[in-house]
Amino acid sequence: MAQYRMISLYSGSSGNAFLLITPGARILIDAGKNARALTRALDEAGCPVETVNAILITHDHHDHTSALAVLLKHHPVPVHVVEASAQVIARGAPQYLTDCLRRHTPLFCEAVGDVTVRSFITPHDSEFSVGYRMEFTDEAGVVHTVGYATDLGYVTEDVRAALLGCESVVLECNHDKDMLLTGPYPYHLKERILSRYGHLSNDDCAAFAGELIEGGTEHLMLAHLSEQNNDPTLAYNEVLTAIGRDDVDLCVAAPDHVVELPTAVSNKWEELPLC
Repeated sequence: MAQYRMISLYSGSSGNAFLLITPGARILIDAGKNARALTRALDEAGCPVETVNAILITHDHHDHTSALAVLLKHHPVPVHVVEASAQVIARGAPQYLTDCLRRHTPLFCEAVGDVTVRSFITPHDSEFSVGYRMEFTDEAGVVHTVGYATDLGYVTEDVRAALLGCESVVLECNHDKDMLLTGPYPYHLKERILSRYGHLSNDDCAAFAGELIEGGTEHLMLAHLSEQNNDPTLAYNEVLTAIGRDDVDLCVAAPDHVVELPTAVSNKWEELPLC
């Protein structure tokens, strides 16, 4: 049996939310879309909103924070966020939301139930942006590590150090460069996405995925795929080729429904795990 569950509630340009469930914690990472969609997805994942212990925010962009105001009005929980991002989120926000914010320095460590959460800096064109490395120890004394990094223009040494050695990783695989360059986006937006403070491409994700697997990662979820500039099968196959192994759990998060990453050998999927 898996000792923890990693669940993408939805992931993409329209909204992002991710759930980590351990024996002693239920942690929501980001809260995009709206409270109704988020609550519905949590219910589908078997985690009613009132059971969530804490929310971790990666950065201030709308697709990661838009559900917060309504959600916290009815279900106030601690929201852990870097100070620079908190300042943006708090602008014009209701008092009950700002009261929930737990403001941190860029590199912080926080205990949430049985999970130790550590932030690391990611390169993105928001006010500030972080990823998370989360650890907990199971009943047998085995330490499990989970890494989460989306919205990063490139893999920095800080990102590499934080994610290498993680048992399970959620990693951005945002766009195919050819699809982006020949697609309908205006030039300035293409430039932004391709910049070192934009989003991670399929080939850059695939190259780093190979490093992760060599470093011990066993379960990998590709996330934040662009609906305009990517294709789930294309991203999956490019990363699978880079990994060059068939003993790794690999799946692709979806923009509009729940996807769970297998975290036990008995849960391996036999078909292309896109839904």
